Formats: sequence, structure tokens, C-alpha cells
Amino acid sequence: MKTILVHRPGPPRELQLADVGRPEPGPGEVLVRVHAAGVNPPDWYARSGLAAIPAELRPVVPFPFTPGTDVSGVVTATGPGVTAWAVGDEVFGLLRFPTAIGAAKGYAEYTTAPATELARKPAGVSHIEAAAVPMAGLTAWQFIREHARVSPGSTVLVNGAAGGVGHLLVQFLRVLGARVIAVASTRHEELLRRLDVDEYIDYTTTQATDVVKDVDVLFDTVGGPDAHRLTPAIRDGGVLSPVFYGDFGEEELARRGVVIRSGQVRSAGDQLAEIAALLDAGAVRVGIDSVFPLAEAWRAHERAEQGHIQGKIVLAVAE
Repeated sequence: MKTILVHRPGPPRELQLADVGRPEPGPGEVLVRVHAAGVNPPDWYARSGLAAIPAELRPVVPFPFTPGTDVSGVVTATGPGVTAWAVGDEVFGLLRFPTAIGAAKGYAEYTTAPATELARKPAGVSHIEAAAVPMAGLTAWQFIREHARVSPGSTVLVNGAAGGVGHLLVQFLRVLGARVIAVASTRHEELLRRLDVDEYIDYTTTQATDVVKDVDVLFDTVGGPDAHRLTPAIRDGGVLSPVFYGDFGEEELARRGVVIRSGQVRSAGDQLAEIAALLDAGAVRVGIDSVFPLAEAWRAHERAEQGHIQGKIVLAVAE
């Protein structure tokens, strides 16, 4: 079968198409014929050798490895003990995350998947759309429900609201019944208006803290050295839920009684099934930034590193 291999840390061109043997499903696993694979930040971080992480904290990257954790496809074989899935079932999932880098091997024509980490793909959702959901969708889902624990009626500020995680966060929050204020650049206004956010702030023309005060929760999907600029919008005693690392001015937040709640996304087929129901009902839509063939995975990573992404980047693996 065809797969993508990264033999050494480096730029996107290190993503090379290769021929390898087809895997076999073990106990509790199924073999999935991958139709589409999602592209996520851990993929390009690992490809670069995790260079941004201090050496003493850096996990070992097992070169050569195949990136990819988000897949959508069709079950072609089942391993011992699997009763939930049958050959021909259309499924999607976030596979083997967080575990060892390269364990899921999603950038490939076939991969094995733990049966419990899959959900049934909604019939009205394409494989391209489904592959865009798992990591971003479960991140948003778990941050809302498990980390920030948002209540209906809360006022929530989402920074980076048009990105892969952000555009699903705002939709899940609207389904929950929260009031959603979205921060993004000018080019994303149309998308966010379509997603029915309560308020949109263009950060290129307006400082959010000039117009927003006393929000209950701030989800920051951007982070970085300037992340503290948005924290004055949180009410005293409110919640900051950072999706990415940043300088949030923790001492000042502690003085104001602002609680920081964050966590690591994990594979969860049962939660993905709940998200699938929202997709099937049309209550949530996934935005696709761009699609590339498997052989041009390097182009997908180039696009990802350009930034200003609207929605998700996906690899089309099979028809």
C-alpha cells in the first residue's frame, strides 16, 4: 500500500510517498481503508522534530514514521473480539491519541484502529468532511464539557474562532446555549456570521478588550507571547481555557480569581458518536480550508504553516 514516511526532521518536503506492507488488525482492532485523513498541528510539529519544545522535555520522535491520527474510511477487516463493527461500515475517528508519535499512521491507504476509538460516519457527510472532525471536534467537545465546564447561558469569548478547533467550538457552544463572541481576522467574518455567532470582533481593526468585558469563559486557540492581551475581558472569578500555550499572565489572573482549566485531547469513540449526531442533524458543519492528494501531503503541511487557515486541511486518500 501507499503511505507517507518522514525519515528525518525537516521541512514539509520530508513527507515522502512510500510503499509498505498492509497492516493486519490485532485483538480489538479493525482494518480501515482510509478515504481521507485530517491534517493537525501534532503532525507538522513531529515532522519538524518537535524543535519548538525544550530538549529536556522533548519526546523521542521515532524516525521513520507515518503521521496522521484523523481518518475516515471503510472497515475492510476485523480483529479478534470485535463485534461493534463489520466489513463495509463507514467510520471515522481520532486514533491512538495521545500515545507514541506515529502510532496511528493515518497518512496511508490502510491503517488499523482500536474499535472503541471509532464512530459511524453520518451518511450525509463526506469522508473529506468526516476526516476533518476528530481531533478538532474532540478538542472542542472536551474543553467545553470536561475542562471549562461551560453552562448554558454563559458568555464565552473564542479567540481564533475560524480555525480548526475554533469554528467547532463556536458551534458546540451555540448548541449548548451559550452566548458566543468570536475573535478573528477580516477574512473570516463571513464564515463566522454564517455560524451565527452572537458577536464578531475583527482583531485587525478592534482591540477586543475595548469592547468586551466580564465574559464568563475565554477559550484561546491561538496562545503565543501576546495571549495576555485578551485576559482583561474575563470577569473576576471567571475561567480561562487555553487550547495552546501562551503568556497569559498567570500571576495577575490568580490575583483576580480567574481559574485556568485546560487539558490534553484524547481519543473517544463514544464522544465522537455524539458529535456525529450533530453533524447528521445539520446542527454543526465542518469547514474545509483545502484538500490535497496523499502524494502531496507536503503541500498540505506547507499550507498549514502559512497560517490564517479557515477550517481544516484534509488529505484525499481514496475515491
